[in-house]
Amino acid sequence: MTASLLVEELAFAYPDGHQALFGVNLAVQRGERVAVLGPNGAGKTTLVLHLNGILTGGRGTVQVAGLPVVKENLREIRRRVGIVFQDPDDQLFMPSVREDVAFGPANLGMRGPELEERVHEALALVGMAQFADRPPHHLSYGQRRRVAVATVLAMRPEILVLDEPSSNLDPASRRELADILLGLPVTILMVTHDLPYAFQLCPRSVLLDGGVIVADGSTYDLLCDTATMSAHRLELPFGFDPRSVGAPAG
Repeated sequence: MTASLLVEELAFAYPDGHQALFGVNLAVQRGERVAVLGPNGAGKTTLVLHLNGILTGGRGTVQVAGLPVVKENLREIRRRVGIVFQDPDDQLFMPSVREDVAFGPANLGMRGPELEERVHEALALVGMAQFADRPPHHLSYGQRRRVAVATVLAMRPEILVLDEPSSNLDPASRRELADILLGLPVTILMVTHDLPYAFQLCPRSVLLDGGVIVADGSTYDLLCDTATMSAHRLELPFGFDPRSVGAPAG
């Protein structure tokens, strides 16, 4: 089976000479949920921005479902890799929820009943179908986050990339989003500092630090490895002990 994502020897330096990635290798299979962990400045954002060609020009290769991330493939790559940014207001700019979710498929030429069905499908997946005609700025922050996810799901992506999905959410919104993400039939790559959220949602984690992957395996095992956690400036929140919970299923 072709991997959803295959990154091989990816290295990248910014124009100012800062080397952000040093030969990253990562394979993610279809349907996996993988957390990308690491301290600030580890290279997580640089890696994510290579997945749909926002950043290019480094050394190494990136493939999505066997399709190389190169200039001639960018239109299809950006359909297959949907990035949900940390601030939902970066993705919501139309007068209504319906129009925001329709924006991507409409840009691909979709019209009429087919477009309406695609919008309804995406909103239903995130529990927001009843809000289709509401202005996004009238929604709560948690609801806007879900609509931002729907704008990406409307493109039927191969991979859903989430940047700090739990940030600024109240406990109820955090739980509701987790329930939604656990039910989505897509590959998920989640960049987060929220270690309990990574533990809840992602059976596998990769730890990126200094532009290289220093650990890749079970999220439970990583969070229980106090030496590795300490060496890479990761700390569990007070009172949270994965051993007391046990490794989540699947």
